[in-house]
Formats: sequence, structure tokens, C-alpha cells
Amino acid sequence: MLNTQPNMASYDDYYEALITAHQGLETEESHAMNARLVLLLSNHIGDLGVLQEALGLARGKPAAAESVSLAGRTAIAPVAPSHTPA
Repeated sequence: MLNTQPNMASYDDYYEALITAHQGLETEESHAMNARLVLLLSNHIGDLGVLQEALGLARGKPAAAESVSLAGRTAIAPVAPSHTPA
């Protein structure tokens, strides 16, 4: 079950760290970082049911909405950071 109740000591500190991590990144780099962060945190959670519930809520669906079905879908291309080597 997805915990949607307050569960962090300092949301402001985390938000500041998140914004700081994005500083200096181009838009595509920022999107790639967000994608990697989502995958890292998803791996940490490790429960497909919880992740499906979170995906539904993030899309604006009520918690009781049908879970996301991946059956019959093709894989999407991975997000790769785009940068110019120095």
C-alpha cells in the first residue's frame, strides 16, 4: 500500500536539495536526471503494486483506479543524457 501521509522530517530540505541538483543542467539533462531518480527510487521501493498505485495517483487517477497494465505494450526508448564533451 502506498503511503501518502506526511513521512519526511523536512520537505523543505529535500526540495532545496532537489532544486540544487538541477542547477546548471540543460532541460534535457534535467529530464534525464528526473528519469534516473524515478528509476532509482522505484528500485528502492521494489513493490510493483505500490509503484502502479503511485503512477496512477501521479497521473491524477483516484487511488482505487485500475492498476497500470503493461501487457501488450512495447518498451520505450531509454532517456540518455545529452551533453557536449568538454
